[in-house]
Amino acid sequence: MVSLLIYKIWCINLKYTRFEKARIVGARALQISMGAPTLMKIPKGVISPIDIAMIEFNENAIPITVKRLEQ
Repeated sequence: MVSLLIYKIWCINLKYTRFEKARIVGARALQISMGAPTLMKIPKGVISPIDIAMIEFNENAIPITVKRLEQ
């Protein structure tokens, strides 16, 4: 339970670069276009996989992580 709370706080504080955001949204949009279920309730009228992926990204619902290398 505590580790889940720490993970959620870590995810909220994580800032993605525009390149990481594009990669995450693009990967999720591809999954959705191939038939993967959406992870949240999507408003009526939204049918584009990219728009759905952006909604999921803005709600922090996408279970994709980014590994950064220390340099």
